[in-house]
Amino acid sequence: MTYLLGLTGGIASGKSTVSRTFKAAGFPVVDADVIARQIVEPGQPVLARIAQAFGPEVLRADGSLDRAKLAEIVFSQPGRMAALNQINRPYLREAISQALAQAKAGGAAIVVGDIPLLYEADYADDFDGVAVVSVDPNIQLSRLMARDGLSQADAEARIQSQMPLAQKAALADFVIDNNGTQEATIAQANALIHRLQRLS
Repeated sequence: MTYLLGLTGGIASGKSTVSRTFKAAGFPVVDADVIARQIVEPGQPVLARIAQAFGPEVLRADGSLDRAKLAEIVFSQPGRMAALNQINRPYLREAISQALAQAKAGGAAIVVGDIPLLYEADYADDFDGVAVVSVDPNIQLSRLMARDGLSQADAEARIQSQMPLAQKAALADFVIDNNGTQEATIAQANALIHRLQRLS
């Protein structure tokens, strides 16, 4: 039986490190961020709806989505993130569900759904269990500023657009602490893999 694990965290919490550890161990990972980019490619109905709702300035000259411009709008104008989510989420949920079903059909002992907004978008019930990658808020802020070259205000706006990490950790079945070294995080991820293999 396949164990379906939901993997989440906050922006710059270290979730990608854990996701890569599962991939390296040979388990399929369905990445919601990759799917989210695929559904807004030119020619997709989602892109047309976003351009209609946010204006032609969110499109580049070649017709592709200007993600930086869209982020600037949704993080600076109240209510705009909710409007974007309302457009995206039905398409995203359908695509993620199809990808998870396809991965599960392959018969792997563990299939991971890497979904940043797992709790915010009500995906928790779709999984056998949820793992949250947790980190101290100050470390999260400094990592995000360094990683994306953001000002403190812009980084805080992105963090505050998500459910607080402590709240996610309280809801989770498994918590991976990413306050230490990358090696320590990978070791925790491998320990979780061994634990889930016994459950599957």
